[in-house]
Amino acid sequence: MSITIGSRDVGRDAPVYVIAEIGLNHNGDVDLAKALIDVAADAGAQAVKFQKRTPEISTPEHMRDVRRETPWGEMSYLEYRYRVEFDREQYVEIGDYATLRGLDWFASPWDVPAVGFLEDLNVVAHKVASASLTDHELLRALADTGKPIILSTGMSTLEQIDAAVRILGTERLVLMHATSTYPLPPEEANLRMIATLGDLYPGVPVGYSGHERGLQISLAAVALGAVAVERHITLDRTMWGSDHAASLEPTGFDHLVRDIRIIGEALGDGVKRVFPGEVAPMEKLRRVTV
Repeated sequence: MSITIGSRDVGRDAPVYVIAEIGLNHNGDVDLAKALIDVAADAGAQAVKFQKRTPEISTPEHMRDVRRETPWGEMSYLEYRYRVEFDREQYVEIGDYATLRGLDWFASPWDVPAVGFLEDLNVVAHKVASASLTDHELLRALADTGKPIILSTGMSTLEQIDAAVRILGTERLVLMHATSTYPLPPEEANLRMIATLGDLYPGVPVGYSGHERGLQISLAAVALGAVAVERHITLDRTMWGSDHAASLEPTGFDHLVRDIRIIGEALGDGVKRVFPGEVAPMEKLRRVTV
């Protein structure tokens, strides 16, 4: 089964749907967000994803007054959250820019008002961050939109995943295997969960959301059947911010998309045949024909 996001199908019979996770790596700067959109489009991705919070709701109570050093000086964690949020006008600007670059765009809403905010902007889909998988109020609001939902499954048990799927339904759902360690060590990748999720939810497309350094694990996920791949992108991994170190720089992201496409071609359809390129070697090397 496949679902449609924007104008693109996501499923086993479609090219891998590559999502460039910009998240908060724009550091609250529209021009930086546009530069990252360019990175995604130039590499051949299909979508860019952001995060949308209502800080006074989504910021945990125990974190609000924690002091944090930022490029804009020392401030509370709540103040920082406000500092890196885009308002409606800014989202219209970057959303239009992404559309002009041929990309789908959407975001992970972290609270119910953020769902309404994104719906007002007519996003083509919604993404549920792993941290939000157990927020059933948020999931019900997302289910009510009728939009495709991409659900990351990091930091979650199978029971928690199943409860989330029951709320969201399976008709417009993409599951993303994920492990929420930043950066992800290979021994925690557990890529065989891609097949496990596919077995547990037949017909639901399953992808991979990665937080590792490098490309190998994401490429292995595609070889194991992931129909979508999401990776954080940055202009420079040394930039200030919590997600930059586990992100791909432009050259790395370009190579990721290139290699995903090569693997997609190489996987084939599983039907055994003699390919045209084999005919000459067969005529030269095969001694016995039957």
